[in-house]
Amino acid sequence: MTSRLAAAGVAATTAALLAAALSPTADAADTAEKPTRATAIKNAVAVLVDQAAHLGLTSVQSTAVRDVVIDKDGSQHVRYDRTYRQLPVLGGDFVVHLAPDGAYRSASRATARPISLATISPAVSAPKAADLAASALRAANLGEALKKVTSKPRLVVDALHGAPKLAWQTDAVALDSLGNPVARTVVTDARTGAQIDAWDSIETATGDGQSLYGGTVPLETTVSGSTNQLKDPTRGNTYTGDAANGTDLCIFGICIRRAPATLFTDADNHWGTGTTADRASAAVDAQYGTDETWDYYKDTFGRNGIKGNGVGSYNRVHYGSNYNNAFWDNTCFCMTYGDGDGTTFGPLVSLDVAGHEMTHGVTSATANLTYSGESGGLNEATSDIFGTLVEFNAANSTDVGDYLIGEKIVKAGFGRSALRYMDQPSKDGNSANCWSSGVGNLDVHYSSGVANHFAYLLAEGSGAKTVNGVSYNSPTCNGSTVAGIGRDKLGAIWYKALTTYMTSSTNYAGARTATLNAARDLYGTGSAEYAAVAAAWSAVSVG
Repeated sequence: MTSRLAAAGVAATTAALLAAALSPTADAADTAEKPTRATAIKNAVAVLVDQAAHLGLTSVQSTAVRDVVIDKDGSQHVRYDRTYRQLPVLGGDFVVHLAPDGAYRSASRATARPISLATISPAVSAPKAADLAASALRAANLGEALKKVTSKPRLVVDALHGAPKLAWQTDAVALDSLGNPVARTVVTDARTGAQIDAWDSIETATGDGQSLYGGTVPLETTVSGSTNQLKDPTRGNTYTGDAANGTDLCIFGICIRRAPATLFTDADNHWGTGTTADRASAAVDAQYGTDETWDYYKDTFGRNGIKGNGVGSYNRVHYGSNYNNAFWDNTCFCMTYGDGDGTTFGPLVSLDVAGHEMTHGVTSATANLTYSGESGGLNEATSDIFGTLVEFNAANSTDVGDYLIGEKIVKAGFGRSALRYMDQPSKDGNSANCWSSGVGNLDVHYSSGVANHFAYLLAEGSGAKTVNGVSYNSPTCNGSTVAGIGRDKLGAIWYKALTTYMTSSTNYAGARTATLNAARDLYGTGSAEYAAVAAAWSAVSVG
């Protein structure tokens, strides 16, 4: 859904803007006590006209609605993406915040810089940009001999990295020596050919998994003739299939090969044996993880599925050969799990890994935090935070909730008890406990430590503590003592911040502002919760 704005002749275009923004089905629902999505968009479009100069919108820019959030009190938050002369603008996204009556309150912008270019004709050709991205992909994989390297550039305006400039955003994909997919997104200056930024395109939690980690769990299945399908009709028809140890290369619409997802079936509706000898055991964990993640978001926030539209994703298990990874892929709207190498990791199908990876889908549908720099760390931390909250919410006595990431999937060869530790992230040997000016230069799985530490402090507080039999001792970077406000309020504040205030370019300072805004909306500026958010950020040296 798009709308076009003109700096001149605003009054003349208002009617057209309103018509373009309204759903054809919007009718008497507009008069309901709580605003509808169509009403919120209508209100937002009127604001875009009135606030065009403040939002940096000009006659050569267009906007498209990405998401709409309506609070219980009727407040509305409409998230937009932006184009400039029909080119996507990286960092052009913004959120318009409206009162229950539709009046303008404020806006959250990924960038406040004016977007204006002398030309949109690149000096660097598309084939050259593709070659540069392919070289960057090879370099990121330490010169490994990659197979079937493909690069797909698109011309964009980069407003994420300083003054807006014309750039190529190129998705480079290939297969490694084991046939597993590797992918990297490279942003290249379209005038000079200099690399502006690059990041891995498959969002991952490095690890592996064993078989059934959660014991005997309930499953909703679909009857088909005389057999049962591992397909849940109560949760958007989410299902789990067998990748048959195949691999694919289908990233960002570039499809060379796709592994299968052959739907698991069973005659008696009793699935798996709890061991890796039965291929259905890993499928049980994957489907269970999907169910618990779905239920957490729906029961806690009213979010009906990853995109909020009631449509289920699907899982592929037994992907690749000894594949030590799991990843969410927006192009297939699916989760993919490797079996691990058996030495450092088992199958990567544990509950917190499932919640982590599927939360990448929620982030993509909302703030779409860029997967590099500080915003990339926040992206990863968001998945760690909600993966942890999913695990606690499930209340599974075989896999109790904890603040350890991936503790079920690691084996002795990994060398430690978990992938990451939220109470003291530096215990993994790489992650940051505290913010510093160099945090954005770390791998996103390590820069996430600052937000993970904040989240633990906000929920549980500082110092020694035992939760579900696990001992923690969380320090603070400023020597303060922090009192926690509980996991439920942590989740409410972070979700509100993610879906209404964070944008693609949000950094740690911006995350502090976003979560304070969320705490203000939920509890008030004079509340203990608002003060706790401020104290927890200060305790990790943010603000």
